Amino acid sequence: MRSFPGCVFLLLAMVAHPAAGFEPQTRVAIVGDAFHINDMPTYAGRSWRGKKIEGLLMNSRMVQATFDDLNPETRDRWAYPDTQAWDPDRNLHEFLAAMPQWREQGLLAITVNLQGGSPQGYSKDQPWHNSAFTETGELRPDFLARLEQVITKADELGMVVIVGYFYFGQDQRLRDETAVIAATDAATNWLLQRGFGNVLVEVNNECNVKAYDHAILRPERIHELIDRVRTTQWEGRRLLVGTSYGGGAVPKPNVVQSSDFLLLHGNGVKQPARIAEMVRQTRAVPGYRPMPILFNEDDHFDFDRPENNFLAAIGEYASWGYFDYRMPGEGFDEGYQSVPVNWAISSDRKRGFFGLLNEITAGGN
Repeated sequence: MRSFPGCVFLLLAMVAHPAAGFEPQTRVAIVGDAFHINDMPTYAGRSWRGKKIEGLLMNSRMVQATFDDLNPETRDRWAYPDTQAWDPDRNLHEFLAAMPQWREQGLLAITVNLQGGSPQGYSKDQPWHNSAFTETGELRPDFLARLEQVITKADELGMVVIVGYFYFGQDQRLRDETAVIAATDAATNWLLQRGFGNVLVEVNNECNVKAYDHAILRPERIHELIDRVRTTQWEGRRLLVGTSYGGGAVPKPNVVQSSDFLLLHGNGVKQPARIAEMVRQTRAVPGYRPMPILFNEDDHFDFDRPENNFLAAIGEYASWGYFDYRMPGEGFDEGYQSVPVNWAISSDRKRGFFGLLNEITAGGN
């Protein structure tokens, strides 16, 4: 079933008969080009400096929530400075403890990836092994147990989780295309059958990055996996789904036609005017109809300046997502993607983002 202008697509898949007695409190939906939570538009009635905020989904890239490194040769790279050891359980527990602070500042969504993202922020080579999938596409129970805690906590807080499946630094961990398809089906069915109401799916991170090993994860064919997620049902219910492109890129018609929402990235986009132009160009792609456009990765800040990428996005009625990594020479308090992570609002850069977010959204209340 495709989405059409003016139609409401509730994630009813996440409401009835939840697994293990789970009763969802948070249900995300799309109405035209706006996000709704529990039958109300996000940031209901909110505008800021003449810009409509109602219906947007402000978010942050927090992809390492479930991180672990299965490669013993690289695992020690992620040791905490105080213990000199890596601990995925500590990482998860500190993540969960920080989530209420983010929500209080107006954050309504986080992106969490089943294959993470570079734990160095950007990396030429990625020898570590951070994947919730086996080489044949089966799910790893320990990764899924961590993800379940993240989604459940978000549900409690009234937040949405954008669950990414594949990442170009780890897709080689899957043996072949058959494994990629099996992994897609396994993750989709797991999310449906758990009964979550607060999940959106990002099939893969930056589908146009040339590093992808499998052709089905590249731009020409990625719509096949989007369609596969979109048409998978559990007791008549389905997930809302899209994919992202690298910084500065505009989605292709095949993705626009298959997706429920469109994901853009601002990495490498130095001029806020280009962010606004990307949104306008996206709405002009053949196959576009009223649907949400959101950035869920942008590593440009300047939150104290009158012009920045965040403000440019909302000026075109597009949601914006914060991507923060630890830059060379910076300490443990910096960055949300660099492992080990300090998940608190622990740096000037983080405080700059959350301060502006709070001002724009009035804390999301």
